[in-house]
Amino acid sequence: MKKATKGPSIKTAQALLAKHECPVPFHEVRTRFLGNIATPAISASPLQIIKDLWGGELPPFDSIEEVNELLDTLVQGLWNDLTRHQKRSQPFRLTRPSTEPTAVDLGQYGLVRLQELDGFIEGLFNGEDVIDLPERAHEAVDRLAEMRAMMAGICELVSHAPDADDAAKLGTTFSHLRELTRIMETEINEAVSSCTRARRQMIEGILTEKPTVH
Repeated sequence: MKKATKGPSIKTAQALLAKHECPVPFHEVRTRFLGNIATPAISASPLQIIKDLWGGELPPFDSIEEVNELLDTLVQGLWNDLTRHQKRSQPFRLTRPSTEPTAVDLGQYGLVRLQELDGFIEGLFNGEDVIDLPERAHEAVDRLAEMRAMMAGICELVSHAPDADDAAKLGTTFSHLRELTRIMETEINEAVSSCTRARRQMIEGILTEKPTVH
């Protein structure tokens, strides 16, 4: 038996995105990709969502080798790695930022979560304003939208009091955020599982459809 070949590492993907000055932070890239992997939209493609990281077009390159390196790393590496989260046995986990009891870390934590949720929804909707989702995925999106509003509120609060370092109160807030993170992960994984199941059923229905006799 041949040993399975591993794709480019996460660190390689991060380094290349930084090299090509990707304006989207890596934690949001992950959730955009995951949402697009799960989306019911037939038009979804890894290449388009990669282009969208730079506003719709790939960044400038010095050679075709650089193009291939970026696409191989993001598709064969990061994208393919994220497809495993379509299985319930391998749930997706959000980034774990620093949680020191300071207002700066609280603001950063809220911003990371806000960007991750925005990324997932953007990938899931695939550029559309409205998309037909399975009922459980629709419920998950509604709950994620509520938690996104909470994260925006935290960012706004910290921006008005950046030096409010009451360790006890901040520690309690971080505890609540860790609990919210677990709920976010549950809802994201439910949305992914629900969409994956619906897509599989749709494909099975197409394959088993009998041809019309003329």
